[in-house]
Amino acid sequence: MTLSDLPLHGSALVEGVQELHANDAIARRLKELGFVKGEDVRLVARGPIGGEPLLVQVGFTRFALRRTEASRILISAHAAGAGA
Repeated sequence: MTLSDLPLHGSALVEGVQELHANDAIARRLKELGFVKGEDVRLVARGPIGGEPLLVQVGFTRFALRRTEASRILISAHAAGAGA
């Protein structure tokens, strides 16, 4: 599952970021922003036009991401009874 598939107000754990090629600048930047394995991520809001951008929260920081960027972030659902 990817971050772009997460339902509104849903929470998950980051599993990783897909790299499309060597020296992938977008993948590197997403990791620098905190989208790393084990981090909590939540979809806070969707934009009014076509659902873009996506407002996501990783840790205590919020970012606006395009769907194409969010689709590169692999996630897994929280275990039952865990997380928010």
